Amino acid sequence: MTGDERTNEVEPTLRSYGISVEAVEPGDPLQLTYMTAFPGREVHRAEIGRALNALIDRAEADAWDPVRVEATVVRSPGDVLGTWHADGSWFEELIGYEISETEFSSRVLATLSHDDDAAAAAAPTESEDEA
Repeated sequence: MTGDERTNEVEPTLRSYGISVEAVEPGDPLQLTYMTAFPGREVHRAEIGRALNALIDRAEADAWDPVRVEATVVRSPGDVLGTWHADGSWFEELIGYEISETEFSSRVLATLSHDDDAAAAAAPTESEDEA
């Protein structure tokens, strides 16, 4: 199985973990865009976990060669909620028992950023504070 074929199977695996994939662009980095099932003000951490577990399971089964994953989380097409990434080496370190699941998660969550426009829209204005 070639690298492209292995990457092509990432999308159905993500979907089987409940991730609403909008786009997967193979390569290094793997570009993932998915629509959140939780369109609040922040990216849902459990949803990030499901996406990562899908990739970890594929890597552990030797069905995906870990590369950097750059994820964009959208509320709807074009409405970015936030982004996160995971380095390919982190997957390899986790699978090789060099780091814990907690360390892996902490590294990924440290990369999490929320769209500034979404944060500004969610912040109360002065007139709302005075009310």
